[in-house]
Amino acid sequence: MTTVKYMDEDILIKKTIELLIEELGPVEAIRFTNLLKVKRKDSVKRHREWQKMLDKTEFFDEVFTD
Repeated sequence: MTTVKYMDEDILIKKTIELLIEELGPVEAIRFTNLLKVKRKDSVKRHREWQKMLDKTEFFDEVFTD
């Protein structure tokens, strides 16, 4: 059985970016990395969604009881 040694994450990221730039060019490499980012919801929308699913009684009991 062989043992697997993982690279440090910083080295892995650096090598991956270097390969992307080498193969795709800097503009396409940046485009690719931006595709992977998850867009954040507007904080107001996120808060309203949280409020809709909130059971106020349960929440208040959890927060204000000892």
